Order: sequence, then C-alpha cells, then structure tokens
Amino acid sequence: MAETFARHRQPWKQDEVQKLHTLAKKGMGLKAIAKALTRTEESVKDKAKEDGLNIAKLR
Repeated sequence: MAETFARHRQPWKQDEVQKLHTLAKKGMGLKAIAKALTRTEESVKDKAKEDGLNIAKLR
C-alpha cells in the first residue's frame, strides 16, 4: 500500500516553503522532497511550479 498523508489539502506554511526552496536548490529529487515535507509529490510539484522552482529530474 502506498504511503498515505493525513494532511490532505493543507495550506503551505512559510517554513515549509523555505524548506522546499532549500531542498530544490540542493538538487534533491521530487520523491525525496515530498517525503521530507510529508506532502504528496503532486503537491510539491505544483508548489514548485507556482514559485518558479526547478526540481531535479533524477535518472
């Protein structure tokens, strides 16, 4: 069973946004960032796009 997140549709807090920016700049992948923030990959991807961040595509 996939991991479930109890934080469905929670607004982003300022410290989470800062952490997202930091992790994205370090070159972490989407999956790792989502796990670190305890958010879904889709949520992280949407927020990154909204903030104009590029998330590394790990191969």
